[in-house]
Amino acid sequence: MTNHLTLNNGVEIPALGFGVFQTPPAETAEAVASALETGYRLIDTAAAYANERGVGDALRASGIDRDDVFLESKVWISDYGYDETLHAYEKSARKLQVDVIDLFILHQALPGEFDKTIAAYKALEQLLADGKVRAIGVSNFMIEHLERLLAETTIVPSVNQIEVHPYFPQKELQAFGAEHGILTQAWSPIGGITSYRGDDAKSTFNDPVILEIAAAHGKTAAQVMLRWHIQNGVQAIPKSVKPQRIAENFDVFDFELTDDEIARIDALDTGVRGGPAPEAITLEAFGRDIPEE
Repeated sequence: MTNHLTLNNGVEIPALGFGVFQTPPAETAEAVASALETGYRLIDTAAAYANERGVGDALRASGIDRDDVFLESKVWISDYGYDETLHAYEKSARKLQVDVIDLFILHQALPGEFDKTIAAYKALEQLLADGKVRAIGVSNFMIEHLERLLAETTIVPSVNQIEVHPYFPQKELQAFGAEHGILTQAWSPIGGITSYRGDDAKSTFNDPVILEIAAAHGKTAAQVMLRWHIQNGVQAIPKSVKPQRIAENFDVFDFELTDDEIARIDALDTGVRGGPAPEAITLEAFGRDIPEE
């Protein structure tokens, strides 16, 4: 099992990355430093996380060659539009302290103002042509958004970063992506979002099926879920600020799930989304200014 996947434009991307969603800016540099030390070579951030600067600081302090780390960031909906998105790139690159961002993606579709979404994506195409990014893509796009994007733009997105975990695998959306050469990238890959709902709600971490499979391999529930993504050809970006958990999440390349175990995890689909409904994303509800620095 390879530790890398190949995007539709030939660029290689690590099969497992490190996410910093909801990581406080003050803790980001330390968490990313720990991830780089552990061996992660893909760091996923976003303008809306307000912690790109911490990611850039950690990369510079690490002494690791820039070419050896795959950096991914996202444009927030407030910066959609052609010129606005070109400027959003400048803001992100400045905070990350890099000349090239490896993967630059649109954070959400704006269903009610899809012309802005298209204009933003055309700006990504321009950034790619100019060599400022190595690959482009989208996040939280549903099939209808992808269909419209494919019809109105030139370059097929390299990735669609979506909520994917055993309780919400979005198989139909993944299949549509695969059919068009779009890699599925999983946010909340170990179902962290399922444990935010209070003590009464069942979370992936204490699911009996996952725990039973974990016990059989001498691994944790999180490690089993990450292995499930890897074997399904999904790129996963778990997040944590705890060095021990960061290391644990990376220790998934020394065992293999059986076809039966994968099928049992696949069967845990509840159809329940944890994140915001894609159709509910509007500038009125979710817009926010992304600062210059």
